[in-house]
Amino acid sequence: MKYKSTRNPEITVSASEAILQGIAPDGGLYVPDNFPQIKLEDLMGLSYQDLAIEICKLYLTDFTETEIKSSIYKAYDEKFKTEEVVKYKTIQRYNVMELYHGKTLAFKDMALSLLPYLMTKAAKRMGIKEELVVLTATSGDTGKAALEGFQDVPQTKVVVFYPSEGISDIQKQQMITQAGENTYVFGIKGNFDDAQSAVKEVFTDEVLKARLLRMGYRFSSANSINIGRLIPQIVYYFHSYLYAVKCNQIQMGDAINVVVPTGNFGNILAAKYAKAMGLPIKTFICASNENHILTDFIQTGTYDLNRNFKVTNSPSMDILISSNLERYLHYVQANVKKHMTDLKVFGSYTLKDEIFKKMDDFYGGYATEKETLDMIDACYKENAYVMDTHTAVAAKVFEKYQEETKDSTFTVIASTASPYKFTRDVIKAIDPKVLLDDDFELIQVLHDKTGLEIPRPVQGLAEAEVLHPHVISKISIKNTIETILR
Repeated sequence: MKYKSTRNPEITVSASEAILQGIAPDGGLYVPDNFPQIKLEDLMGLSYQDLAIEICKLYLTDFTETEIKSSIYKAYDEKFKTEEVVKYKTIQRYNVMELYHGKTLAFKDMALSLLPYLMTKAAKRMGIKEELVVLTATSGDTGKAALEGFQDVPQTKVVVFYPSEGISDIQKQQMITQAGENTYVFGIKGNFDDAQSAVKEVFTDEVLKARLLRMGYRFSSANSINIGRLIPQIVYYFHSYLYAVKCNQIQMGDAINVVVPTGNFGNILAAKYAKAMGLPIKTFICASNENHILTDFIQTGTYDLNRNFKVTNSPSMDILISSNLERYLHYVQANVKKHMTDLKVFGSYTLKDEIFKKMDDFYGGYATEKETLDMIDACYKENAYVMDTHTAVAAKVFEKYQEETKDSTFTVIASTASPYKFTRDVIKAIDPKVLLDDDFELIQVLHDKTGLEIPRPVQGLAEAEVLHPHVISKISIKNTIETILR
């Protein structure tokens, strides 16, 4: 298996090189040169770990099977508070796939628990002596997952940038209290798109990279621009399908729908890659919040940044520049280089009709903040089930999809974060009479009202020592990185 740049097919690298580089030299993203086919029947009865081994070994072909097994068994161990890594809740004709039972209570743990093992093995395989500097922009969850995954990993430093005013208090506290001699966290005066764009500029700044290489440092990324993030996410879509077969909710070979609350497009792209491998998915339901740039794109074929950015109650989706969409454009054979240039110069691009028609298995919809809260309330009252705000966006868009299409296909909704990461809005939805405005005090309130177990990672979080208090301007990111590494 080789990996090529979305912007230049002549740039090809191994899996190890793609994982270590993070982004291609021309600014493109690495994509696999083919999609290996898999027989679902051969996967029945496998544990999550063994399923991950079967899928990952098809993509990580320059790793030995022993290396892959060792990495996966270490990644998906007792860090996850459920034996099968992923849990499911059945509500009527759909399953909620809970992806948040790792150490940081978000779906990012599913890939970022594995990435450090892959990255360090890749560096050793390639004989790299420099220290790896893992740069990460976060809209709230990736940062903490990267910090946890790379904490005190030898020969690495992990540097995280987050929007100082654009995430929940609990997400922020998780990051700024992160221990580890090799961890660095900075708030930025801006939004996630500002942080992500600045980090991408670092990866394509050849002068800066050469200077730091002489100092003994090499950049990599823990964002979903890194193909090492995307491949492990394919696994849980297969797992969700096999679970539904095992529970007699569907028959082997039946098609399903998937609903994914989407900001950077990586999680739903992993589902698309799963379909390319043979998983029978009928419709990809892409759920957005009031920053509904992806909804508009799926409905019209035009991606247009010329709009206001909104801070919403589903902050991990407060994104206008959806990086992984570039990989999807490559998949449908769009002119990626031209579209990315147009986006940079004009702030928009439009697909040709013949390319746009290839998106017919996607449905795009969005939920307002009020609809999000109403869905949390309705789901709790009707099913005694507590959703976080991002999962509620997905559930509401799925409801709209059903009303529009009358489609009764069995569906899996990706639940991307624990309700305990967004206590203020969850409580506002369930009981608006509660007047407390402190996310940490509301942890106990949420438990008292719903009986939902308080996860260990948020117990005592409010009292944890702040180790990373710094907030910088977005134009200072390069200088900050150099200062850290001097």
